[in-house]
Amino acid sequence: MKRKFQQYFWCCALVVFLALTGCGWSMQSAQALLRQHHDSPGVLHYHSQVSIKDEKGYAWQVLLFKQNYNSPVKELRLRLVAFPGVVEIDHPQPLLIETTAGRLLNASDAYTLNAPVLNVGEYNLTDILPKLPTTDALKLYVPLSSGQQLVLNISNTVVTEWQWLVTEID
Repeated sequence: MKRKFQQYFWCCALVVFLALTGCGWSMQSAQALLRQHHDSPGVLHYHSQVSIKDEKGYAWQVLLFKQNYNSPVKELRLRLVAFPGVVEIDHPQPLLIETTAGRLLNASDAYTLNAPVLNVGEYNLTDILPKLPTTDALKLYVPLSSGQQLVLNISNTVVTEWQWLVTEID
């Protein structure tokens, strides 16, 4: 009798363990997207990089990085890179950022005079990022040369990482 009880107990324990493990696998996990890069030998910097699909299913590379490391005030830049030939970003139009509360902020175009290529946009977020909530998702409205705006949804985990990059890593 005792042996059957032990077998029953361990069988139930295994089922509970597998059920809890399966539930954990189905949940989305927050992934650290911070990456290191060397600007020059011995000089290590960090940036946030994530791939996000737009409403048409095209992938964009979204990078947040600091610029002017030697200056007391480091600029924060957000670079958006689409696949070449898919979209053309309208320079020098600003990037419109919408918070979940409906607040709208404009990020100025860093390529106002000379964009390297039409599928790349870079925007100044130095004054904007401190105004953003640290845990809410965002919508980015990318201005296109067609006069349309393309929407990129930025998850709350990415926004939290951006805040962490700014406040914790120098």
